[in-house]
Amino acid sequence: MTVTVELPCPADTEELGRVLGTRLLAGDLVVLAGPLGAGKTVLARGIGDGLGVRGPVTSPTFVIAREHAPGPRGVPLLHVDAYRIGGLDELDDLDLDTDLLDAAVVVEWGQGLAERLAEEHLLVRLTRRDDDVRLAELTGPPRLLPPRGP
Repeated sequence: MTVTVELPCPADTEELGRVLGTRLLAGDLVVLAGPLGAGKTVLARGIGDGLGVRGPVTSPTFVIAREHAPGPRGVPLLHVDAYRIGGLDELDDLDLDTDLLDAAVVVEWGQGLAERLAEEHLLVRLTRRDDDVRLAELTGPPRLLPPRGP
């Protein structure tokens, strides 16, 4: 199933992330795709807020993966930046499929690699129009999709 949401400003992108975060459970995989500056990290920050994880969610670009401790819901967030991952062997070295059992996993730049980590996943493709409005195309199981735009 696919849903498209218009995101006029970064706050809307973060709010969509919050909505998605409230739906995620340990074992869920979210793959974020889109060009540089499309809002992947902003969306991941909102997902962290929706999950209620402790501490700020920032880009894991230089560390590749960052785990955020669970809050009251008890679901940690594993936030991965796959931009520098060269292929499936390097992805396997991170052992994310083991972490996926205990955390919600969000992978930026993961399209074409990370999908193999779980039987089902949510793919969020972010694009930016000429007027700087972002579009999020979400494809995945209905339980992970927003009921409607944020």
